[in-house]
Amino acid sequence: MSAEESVRQAYVAYYQRLVTQMAGLVGNLAEAEDAVHEAFARVLGSPASFLRADDAERWLRVAALNVARTRYRRRWLFDRLVRSGRVEIAPSAVPGVSGDRVALLTALRRLAPPTREVIVLHHLADLPVVEVAATLGIPVGTVKARLARGRAALARFLSDDDPLPMTEEVRHA
Repeated sequence: MSAEESVRQAYVAYYQRLVTQMAGLVGNLAEAEDAVHEAFARVLGSPASFLRADDAERWLRVAALNVARTRYRRRWLFDRLVRSGRVEIAPSAVPGVSGDRVALLTALRRLAPPTREVIVLHHLADLPVVEVAATLGIPVGTVKARLARGRAALARFLSDDDPLPMTEEVRHA
């Protein structure tokens, strides 16, 4: 049997189980799928060690886990550099996205997570206040208060005379 046929059989036999395992480890289905796809791509690029492996599924699991770990470390380092202000995300770094959208996403990241959730669900997902409250399991009044604080904070963050550096997260908003 050819290496390509062995990989094809392994894909059919193990793909879904590996994705489920990786999703549990990384907490994100898309990232899990990417890690497993990359593991299979590595096999196709250099099948010798895979073909010699006693347990093909374990070999693929380790390869996918290594991919996921590498991506996590890179993302963690990049996020840390962005938060520290040493690296700034330029609008041109996000193809197909306007500078205004990048500014909005940067401003949203500065909001406290509970406020950000309310703002995103109401303004970006177009959910009514009552549905935002039900989705988050909080009172309608809390949603309204967070919307008011979040809008005010976003207005400050997006103004030209924002006194805070873009890397400082606002905890009270």
